[in-house]
Amino acid sequence: MGELLSTVTSDVQQLFRQEVELAKAEVRQEATKAGKAAGMYGGAGFAGYMVALLLTLAAMFGLANVMDLGWAALIVTAIWAVIGLLLYRQGGERMRTVSAKPEQTRQTLKEDAQWVRHPTR
Repeated sequence: MGELLSTVTSDVQQLFRQEVELAKAEVRQEATKAGKAAGMYGGAGFAGYMVALLLTLAAMFGLANVMDLGWAALIVTAIWAVIGLLLYRQGGERMRTVSAKPEQTRQTLKEDAQWVRHPTR
């Protein structure tokens, strides 16, 4: 009986160590996804700034040939506001796919708890 209890205890300890490793791996994977999404936000912001700056100047001076420079600047600004909103929404959609909870680990822990309660099933 003591040997059986020792074996079960050892198996449970090993199982919980494996679950902790699985949880760590899942958290690392989700953190990587979050980092990539954050990088996309940053890249979109920087690229948007550079493009907006140069294209705004070109568009403003181009439109200034047919209208007042102030109105040309306002039109170009509105266009870039729409583009910025679209980039922001895409980043938000990607960020929503990141899961903060290690779902696979939670599921296997539930299975492990059932096994510990009923090891013969």
